Amino acid sequence: MKERDKLAQWIRGADTIAVLTGAGMSTESGIPDFRGENGIYAHEANVEHYLSEYYFEKDPVDFWHRFKRLFSLKLMGGFAPNEGHRFLRWLEDVGKTVTILTQNVDGLHVKAGSTHVIELHGTLQTSTCPSCGKTYDLAFVNRVDVPRCGECGTILKPDVVLFGGFVPRIEEAFARAAESDLLVAMGTSLEVAPVNQIPLYVAAESPATRKVLINKTATRMDGMFDLVIYGGIGETVASIWRQLEQE
Repeated sequence: MKERDKLAQWIRGADTIAVLTGAGMSTESGIPDFRGENGIYAHEANVEHYLSEYYFEKDPVDFWHRFKRLFSLKLMGGFAPNEGHRFLRWLEDVGKTVTILTQNVDGLHVKAGSTHVIELHGTLQTSTCPSCGKTYDLAFVNRVDVPRCGECGTILKPDVVLFGGFVPRIEEAFARAAESDLLVAMGTSLEVAPVNQIPLYVAAESPATRKVLINKTATRMDGMFDLVIYGGIGETVASIWRQLEQE
């Protein structure tokens, strides 16, 4: 049986699906891979310093100048979900319980309409006042040079997990993955901890859960999966989608 046929069969038989997504999920929407040849790391030095909790506290004004430029924040609101995002929403529409565990901060899973999304590294779509807790949307942040709270004047903090910061929902993500019938990792190199430990945790705690990886290139963790499909997400899910719709 071909790999895609097998995945279609496994999806068909699964009631509860956990989907771990990385940068490769969003590149087909035009968003560069953070660590790819057109990403931030390829063009900027000391990325982890300037996008850190430490630097935000040290110099929040310069932090925001760099943050907006590095993430092309003016463009972020214009990106749209692609076929991969829409496929995951469709699985909900046909009765599957789908929990998305995403490393991406672009908010596209939410835009696509998925209802159970754990944004492990936060989101670029909002920023919050560290003093009073008031939250502002991306449009507000983009209207000003350095965004400040309209209530108390404090410089806002983006709702993303900065380097040196805590991943607040990681334990929930581990639990949802282990409770699922099927874990599908899509478009992730599985290089970033602690998120890359999710497949290992599922293998140890829930051996009956089937584990699938869809990625363009091999990763160091391919051996942890029951099925590995090398290819783009759009083309891969399109063929699976057709199979599932025909039934």
